Amino acid sequence: MNMENGGGTGRGPESGQANGTLPVALLRRISANRPAPAAGECCEMCGEPISDAHQHVVDLGSHAMMCTCRPCYLLFTDATAHMRYRSVPDRYLSFPGFDLGPGQWDELEIPVGLAFFFHSSKLGRTVAFYPGPAGATESELPLAAWDAVLARNPALGLAAPDTEALLIRGPGRAAADCHLVPVDACYELVGRLRRLWRGFDGGQEARDELAAFFDRISRRSVPAPADSASPASASAASGREASDSTGSGAGGFR
Repeated sequence: MNMENGGGTGRGPESGQANGTLPVALLRRISANRPAPAAGECCEMCGEPISDAHQHVVDLGSHAMMCTCRPCYLLFTDATAHMRYRSVPDRYLSFPGFDLGPGQWDELEIPVGLAFFFHSSKLGRTVAFYPGPAGATESELPLAAWDAVLARNPALGLAAPDTEALLIRGPGRAAADCHLVPVDACYELVGRLRRLWRGFDGGQEARDELAAFFDRISRRSVPAPADSASPASASAASGREASDSTGSGAGGFR
């Protein structure tokens, strides 16, 4: 065997193929030509890129919001299905005849002038959250006080469990105001207020943001029918219990 001439081993310019260097180079070229990952948010269910304006589903157990693409969102729109997730609808209603009697806001034991309420199907009761420097804080919700509000305003029973909230601005310089909104809009508002919160009462920037938010949802809302209480919501109201407080609040937004 002639070792100087390679002895029939095939060594020479093509030796890189035998050593595996050509596949490595090919992989490098493929990697270099691979499209860059999509910028921005992705669907938290399937990973597809989504636009800034996207929809959400809620985890019924944790109340956590998940950003989704349209196809994934549509999988969970059936409100009668027994599933872990539920799509958040895009409905805005106003209650022009909303009536909050003297002292009723104080009886709800909300330490600030704003809160949102929704029925948790897992807990079997209505829960209440209010904004503050730490974000959304759950408040104790006295059963009798909330039932009294529902008795004066039966149309509030329209809110769907878990996915729609009643956003109430308590009485202060003006009369109390209530809107039915998607629950993710409430968390978005609380997040904005948290970034702007200054001092004990939130500060002027937070109050301006709150006013602008209510202006937007007022333009978007349509009046709710006066006699439109949901029987399901009414029966659920009788099973509500007081919830445990998960944090302390701060006065403001009066």
